[in-house]
Amino acid sequence: MARNNIVLYQPEIPQNVGNIMRTVLAGDAFLHLIEPLGFSLASRYLRRSGVDYIDKVEYRLYPNLDEFFRENAGEYYFLTRYGERAFTDGELANLEKNYYFIFGKESTGIPKEILKPRLDRCIRLPMSDKVRALNLSNTVAIVLFEALRQQGYPNLSRREPACFKGSNYLRE
Repeated sequence: MARNNIVLYQPEIPQNVGNIMRTVLAGDAFLHLIEPLGFSLASRYLRRSGVDYIDKVEYRLYPNLDEFFRENAGEYYFLTRYGERAFTDGELANLEKNYYFIFGKESTGIPKEILKPRLDRCIRLPMSDKVRALNLSNTVAIVLFEALRQQGYPNLSRREPACFKGSNYLRE
């Protein structure tokens, strides 16, 4: 079975990445980080926002986007406010495909020179004209869980696991 992948291009804010790591783990996805990062992976802010989950996250660090592309095959989607298609317009239900959702840095997004040759793969979250963009970690969560919804939430628990409070918690 293929996998959903979250790709962060030069992320700048450790708290966002910590939140994203927790989301990636919850969604059984894989995280790809494209350098340079705006922080150290040992950052206390990253650890604080990722709580005790970040040691369980599967991720890989790449020195640049070219190396990421060379080593990963699948369907790429570039999240950008300049996208002309809604992210829900794509078909994300094929469990045999690797889907890669690529997000840019918080301050400037993904550079135009990367997006322009891939216009057909640029997608956006529909929103009012009163907001330029949502927080990066919120956007990742929305996109990942829409893909998982279309896929039927493969490998995800629909009940509270026994290792936490268990599915009978509210009945007790």
